[in-house]
Amino acid sequence: MPIKLYGFTASHNVQKVMWACAELDLDFERLEIAGKAGGTDTAQFLAMNPNRRVPVIEDGELVLWESHAILRYLAATYGVGTLWQEDPRIRARADRWMDWHLTISGPSLQPVYNALIRTPAAERDAAAVEEGRRKLVDIFAILDGYLAGSEFVGGTEFSMGDIPVGIATWRWFNLPLDRPDLPHLAHWFARLKERPGYQAHIMKDLA
Repeated sequence: MPIKLYGFTASHNVQKVMWACAELDLDFERLEIAGKAGGTDTAQFLAMNPNRRVPVIEDGELVLWESHAILRYLAATYGVGTLWQEDPRIRARADRWMDWHLTISGPSLQPVYNALIRTPAAERDAAAVEEGRRKLVDIFAILDGYLAGSEFVGGTEFSMGDIPVGIATWRWFNLPLDRPDLPHLAHWFARLKERPGYQAHIMKDLA
């Protein structure tokens, strides 16, 4: 039975789950919830996630929300040795970058993304966008520096840690912003773009 995934495709949190399923060759059925479709205030959805947020998955009797909890569950259940590294020291590196996205790159990227993609040009705060851009330059320079000595964020192999940061990087490279040359980040980004799951679920026009 395929995993049920509740969410809309423009959500970067939903994209994390779709990409992970592609990497793990897992069948999933996506149900259009949230975004323009709405539906997060129904009794059925609130019973699954009282926070009224996506993604939510159903895998058999398990109902799970929070995108990184879902990523870790899928990786640990279906991806031991691939997305889920068995060595806890290696896995901790991937975990670190997942949390870095939650606390550093994601919160800094979202306001700039919303301003440039979801706000009419006449309503944008240009000074705030520029301040956000400068902050993001510093943030992605941190990732670039790390990738100077590592093929992927968890080490030598692609892992669950590359997924959230890889989605943020797609947005970074596709926002209409001036960006410095970060060669190690660009090299890693080029390798991500070779992955079928990235092509299928992440390499889309920003919306």
